[in-house]
Amino acid sequence: MSFGAPAPDSVQPATFQFNPENLSRAKEIIGKYPEGRQQSALLPLLDLAQRQHDNWLPRAAMDYVADLLEIPPIRAYEVASFYTMFNKAPVGRHFIQVCTTTPCWLCGSNDVLKAIKDKTGAGAGETSTDGAFTVVEVECLGACVNAPMVQINDDYYEDLDYQRTGELIDALAKGEAPKIGSQIGRKGSQALSGPTTLLEPPKVVVPKKTPAKAKAEAAPDAAPKAKPKPKPKAAAKPKAETKAADTDDGGEAPAAKDEG
Repeated sequence: MSFGAPAPDSVQPATFQFNPENLSRAKEIIGKYPEGRQQSALLPLLDLAQRQHDNWLPRAAMDYVADLLEIPPIRAYEVASFYTMFNKAPVGRHFIQVCTTTPCWLCGSNDVLKAIKDKTGAGAGETSTDGAFTVVEVECLGACVNAPMVQINDDYYEDLDYQRTGELIDALAKGEAPKIGSQIGRKGSQALSGPTTLLEPPKVVVPKKTPAKAKAEAAPDAAPKAKPKPKPKAAAKPKAETKAADTDDGGEAPAAKDEG
């Protein structure tokens, strides 16, 4: 399922309005902009509405925000349909965005997706049967040094592998709050070998092989490699013929040597 597409009418609520706390917050956000520029508050107000409505944005909420800002509803639809941060259909309580761009893919994002599938039963673009987890593939989330990583709701979880991802899902399923950030304890984008200085020799850390990579390396070759064919020998160049002396300048050819 695409969570960028609007939900069917059967699940769209008839009305929406901010609760008192969010209405106060919305008025505070609108007040940051000069008179006549209230439309600038559209993005944060749509985000506020999505957070209030179980992490998805129904049509009624877009209409309500547009009315609050005194703009045509189409303006709210345009913004909500442009930004992928807005879900126009229901999602799970834990909205898992798995980065599968090149750095994360090279470091094992396929294993992360497999662990999530094994634990929740939901693959990319799906929601688990209990409605707790929704999984989507996304482009770069900006933590390439700590790849592979995922974003779950507002939190980043980095330095994952199959086992760590499974443990993360188990903790969320139990209602626990797992540690955010690196799952191996490094700070920020610190090197895998730990903190270093220019006064120390570089430390070498061999990256751990992902299960998929280890399996591929352990598999026997399907067929023996063919021996390279010998290169053909180059043909011998013909000997150059002796040319007669050049007499184009009108002179006589040199006389033969008198042997008598």
